[in-house]
Amino acid sequence: MKISAVIPVLDEEESLRQLYDEFVAAVSAADYSYEIIFLDDGSTDGSWDVIQQLSAADEMVRGIRFRRNFGKAAALHAGFQVAQGDLVFTLDADLQDDPAEIPRFIEKLEADGIDVVSGWKRVRHDPWHKVLPSRVFNWLVSRLTGVKLHDHNCGFKCYRREVVSELRLYGELHRFVPVLAASQGWRVGEIEVNHRARQFGRSKYGVRRIAKGFLDLLTVYVLTGFRQRPHHLLGAIGLASLAMGIAWLGFLTVWRILSHQLDGMEEMHLHEKASFFYSILLVLFGGQLMSMGILAEMVTANTSRPEDSYSIMEETCIAASEKGAEGKESDGDAGEE
Repeated sequence: MKISAVIPVLDEEESLRQLYDEFVAAVSAADYSYEIIFLDDGSTDGSWDVIQQLSAADEMVRGIRFRRNFGKAAALHAGFQVAQGDLVFTLDADLQDDPAEIPRFIEKLEADGIDVVSGWKRVRHDPWHKVLPSRVFNWLVSRLTGVKLHDHNCGFKCYRREVVSELRLYGELHRFVPVLAASQGWRVGEIEVNHRARQFGRSKYGVRRIAKGFLDLLTVYVLTGFRQRPHHLLGAIGLASLAMGIAWLGFLTVWRILSHQLDGMEEMHLHEKASFFYSILLVLFGGQLMSMGILAEMVTANTSRPEDSYSIMEETCIAASEKGAEGKESDGDAGEE
């Protein structure tokens, strides 16, 4: 079995050699062949020099350097494109992920017959302002997507190569790879992993990441649930808005008629009611959403590829069966001769 390690790097010069040594020791002890793919995502320190030195000393180490910082999703996608192992691991380069856990990932993958194993940092050695938002975020992701993982944010994961070759990552979608995989029918599980405190450098986590994470969660929710049928989302919201607006306008209209005809009832003027204008806004908003849904369906129909709407688990060998049929026909012909 060959293992590929895809490791995004951003200013982690001091940790790369130790990470390499620990990874090689872990896979060698388990008698696995390996390759390590370092993705330098615009580092400004000496990370690339270290990667070049490791690559020169070990032919199974490959380095890819971006011209600037493009983000972790871009780095992972580039690594997935060139990975050749039967299993693909993703690790952070800051030494907080322990390569000694790799055999446990493989054991979980094979024992449960699953396709993706995500790490769960039950005990985290991070500051509270990083842990608390992460737990809230993980709870929301599990609730909205139905993929029940304790730690969607953990960068330590294991995939069958067929999984990563099928996924397309961009933006900040690296947090949601198990969700994207599950939406295609791949089986996802998790194990607890040893989380270590950062030894060198500083965390790349910032306040902006919280806002980006929640926006990306909405993106993933739409992509996994409505990518091939956007009108089901936009149209449903638009239809609800349209129905509420029309219903309230109908109520106000009946009220206006009754107030005009019944004695003793104060006459009501529609233009004096704020709810009248709110109802009109609901009708207009609903109509716009339904129109956008139809346009989105037209764009989807003209730009999506048919193979994006399904994922093939296995196939029978059609070519072999056709060859066998041809052989039988030729045998029959020879007998007739």
